[in-house]
Amino acid sequence: MIVLRSQRELDKLRRAGEVVAKVHQRMAELIAPGITTLELDRAAEEVIRKAGAIPSFKGVPCPYGGIDFPGSICASINHQVIHGIPGKTVLRDGDIISIDVGAILDGYHGDAARTYPVGNISQEAKDLIFHTEEAFNRGMACAVEGKRIRDISTAVQEYAESHGYSVVRDFVGHGIGTEMHEEPQIPNYRTAERGPRILNGMVLAIEPMINIGTWKVKVLDDKWTVVTADGKLSAHHENTVAVTPKGPEILTRLY
Repeated sequence: MIVLRSQRELDKLRRAGEVVAKVHQRMAELIAPGITTLELDRAAEEVIRKAGAIPSFKGVPCPYGGIDFPGSICASINHQVIHGIPGKTVLRDGDIISIDVGAILDGYHGDAARTYPVGNISQEAKDLIFHTEEAFNRGMACAVEGKRIRDISTAVQEYAESHGYSVVRDFVGHGIGTEMHEEPQIPNYRTAERGPRILNGMVLAIEPMINIGTWKVKVLDDKWTVVTADGKLSAHHENTVAVTPKGPEILTRLY
């Protein structure tokens, strides 16, 4: 678990985070009916490499015994929750797509996810995207010294469920720094354990994954793509966040 000890470390994380933000800026420009997820992946890698960074996800070993992850982004469409493999799939009007991307710069990681509309989407899908981002905001507001990780988890769950959604339980947020996944784990639901106390200098990847239907998910035969068990829509919103004396700071943004 990284706890920042210097301004230099924070600046490095900001620079890595800005690379990720630039990828999302490019994704927002490109996402439209007719583009393939492989085209998005290639554009994302171009942004990362141009910045002198390395894609965090490319070549990550599969926890379920499949191939190493082949893409620079996870591209998850409609009922796909996370870890969608970029390929020949063509985006269609009315889809939603979650793009998760990580970058390593000077040994530090940035990690962020967004769910984007493709063309004209339903009001149900618009509401899901809005409330998923707001669930993130509610969780992030608890990322202050003196609170506990469970406070973040509780805020996400209570907000999402109050609007009729469910929160994925099989996959969680995490600490981040010189490794992509560090302690502590950050569930999006209230756990029996209070979790560690939050300290200034912690860096957290807070990432609600919110479903319209059941919270239950399953992994497809490709050993990567996670989908909702009932086939209903899912959205994902994530940022890398530093806990500071002035409050939580989103690091995966344009500076």
